[in-house]
Amino acid sequence: MEMDYWVSIPKVELHAHLNGSVRDSTLLELAKELGEKGIILFSDVEHVILKNDRSLTEVFKMFDLIHILTTDHDTVTRITKEVVEDFASENVVYLELRTTPKRNDSRGMTKHSYMEAVVEGLRRVDAFNIDFALTETELWKKGTSCQRNNECGCLSKRKIYVRLLLSIDRRETLEAAMETVKLALDMRNLGVVGIDLSGNPKVGEWTTFLPALRFAREQGLRVTLHCGEVPNQEEIHGMLDFLPERIGHACCLEEDAWRKLKTSKIPVEICLTSNIRTNTISSIAVHHFADLYSTKHPLILCTDDSGVFSTSLSKEYAIAAAAFGLGKKEMFQLAKNAVEYSFAEDKVVSELKDFFDTVEAEFSL
Repeated sequence: MEMDYWVSIPKVELHAHLNGSVRDSTLLELAKELGEKGIILFSDVEHVILKNDRSLTEVFKMFDLIHILTTDHDTVTRITKEVVEDFASENVVYLELRTTPKRNDSRGMTKHSYMEAVVEGLRRVDAFNIDFALTETELWKKGTSCQRNNECGCLSKRKIYVRLLLSIDRRETLEAAMETVKLALDMRNLGVVGIDLSGNPKVGEWTTFLPALRFAREQGLRVTLHCGEVPNQEEIHGMLDFLPERIGHACCLEEDAWRKLKTSKIPVEICLTSNIRTNTISSIAVHHFADLYSTKHPLILCTDDSGVFSTSLSKEYAIAAAAFGLGKKEMFQLAKNAVEYSFAEDKVVSELKDFFDTVEAEFSL
């Protein structure tokens, strides 16, 4: 099957890191600018940006570089806009974009102002009709006149729903994690629907953040955890016992944890290219996607970091279809099922289900 088909079908992305999805061209441009200012040595980072077969250690070094390059509000706004447009351009109809709110005192950046810059990036998406839970006032300003007159052509534009997950980094303190959760609660009206625990899996203890994760859940936020990126069985069991609404990766589960996962029916965010590139999984032939899929366990194909791993959601669908012998009907159903595992509000879930039902006939399944 040609890649055009995988681009054409509607898709749902539930595990995408904002900073890991930045375009290479944008990173190179930003690095060159900082090089000219003497902040970094461009020749030292150019090859890092262009390399596409990074190990797990190199991935986190890449993120360190990205954090250096994206330390001001304008850049955060720019990359947010570009990332959303890139996903929308390949027919991703629902996107949960996750990011760790950053503080940068030298740039006057607080966690709150960082997230305001992210939201501003969503506002600036004009190539597509974007829904990111605008307030009533903003809806009136942005939508009413064009819906009546279609002056901006928004009715004819492809639509993408975008919701945000705020990430707690494992390097943080509990106090910082609580700040992130409270920020998520403050920004619910702007499409923040959940909390993610991520970062270098070899750093810190996940139990440090349990009070923040429990508080988030008590307040109605959904929780997803990066789980099993490294073989830490005690942590894996603890995370599964917490019963998060989803987990990411689930690569290093031993047999007893595997049974616990399947019994729990916790949906798994599967990132094929990420797992292979980082050698978390030795080859696509032994990837746990096959086992989960064959036992009808809830799963979602995702990119993780489309920029860092030089992939796209369409490519992930093509890889899965070829590696596991899945046809058009199975792959379309996989995309449709992902709606159920999203953290979107009921109204959006209903609208997305109706959309998938409507377009299903168009793909001759």
